[in-house]
Amino acid sequence: MGLDLTQRADVLAAQIVDVESVSGGERELADLIEASLRDLRHLEVMRDGNAVVARTSLGRSERVVVAGHIDTVPVAGNLPSRVEGDRLYGCGTSDMKSAVAVALRLAATLTAPSRDVTYIFYDCEEIEAERNGLRRLSRRHPDWLRADFAVLMEPTDGLIEGGCQGTLRAEIVSRGVRAHSARSWLGVNAVHGIEPILSTLNAYRARQPVVDGLTYREGLNAVGVRGGVAGNVIPDECVVTVNYRFAPDRDLAQAQRHVAEVFAGYEVRFTDGAPGARPGLTHPAAAAFTAAVGGAPRAKLGWTDVALFSTLGIPAVNYGPGDPNLAHQRDEYVVIDKIAECERAMLDWLG
Repeated sequence: MGLDLTQRADVLAAQIVDVESVSGGERELADLIEASLRDLRHLEVMRDGNAVVARTSLGRSERVVVAGHIDTVPVAGNLPSRVEGDRLYGCGTSDMKSAVAVALRLAATLTAPSRDVTYIFYDCEEIEAERNGLRRLSRRHPDWLRADFAVLMEPTDGLIEGGCQGTLRAEIVSRGVRAHSARSWLGVNAVHGIEPILSTLNAYRARQPVVDGLTYREGLNAVGVRGGVAGNVIPDECVVTVNYRFAPDRDLAQAQRHVAEVFAGYEVRFTDGAPGARPGLTHPAAAAFTAAVGGAPRAKLGWTDVALFSTLGIPAVNYGPGDPNLAHQRDEYVVIDKIAECERAMLDWLG
């Protein structure tokens, strides 16, 4: 038994939110989505792991992808969902289960869209890049992703957001000399040694470059500190993990060089990274989508799988009903009217 795709999108969104799907645990929701889509005779449905793909094959002159991830960050006491006034609260309401509900409604409603459509619902977007379900699909089933244009339904508060930032994580290592804490002068405290690293971060002034007409805001921040051996030992190593969000005018190698230069003199270990994507809004398909949806596009301040579509040569934009500023918060919510507004805009474009 699947989901009831005849429900209003906001009601369907609440049902989807209530199916917990923290990254790596999406099977139950993927099963429900697959069962729902297999009931629709106008769609061909495929599955790989916890990713579900459905597509029309009407011989249209253009094929577009409508994609969204079905996983969330860990639940923070924010399930089950609840409605308060004009808001739907709950884990993943903004990022991005309300958009998944819209995409499922589109799949059910549009039996004869003006363009052929491939709907992709995928797993493990919120964790390390090598586990990303869309990336896995691109390796195993590249034909499932072939398209002229893609809409990634990441939260944008109903505005088109072009491109995305790149991201990398690095460990900055402070070295010391281990000793008994009763004879601390015989050692060098690596935890104390991170002070210059933190001072560098506090003094750092991030760029705000304009790329293809959109302004991106970079950031370099500590996101973790690891150090210590025991309660009576002077530690000989302390690691500060930093996250660099960089504009798409830099590739990953350039971003790594920049971080290495900022922390010159320290051991720098890169642990994860993904390039960004330029806006590409001048591409005819992107321009047509922008004209149909309306509003002034802005830069996507965050990494999204628009970057993967970019590497595949497929122009793509971010567009969805959630507010990106609410993503991952304990009190995450989506404005219910934004869900309906997004569904109407997508129906107008594809109908």
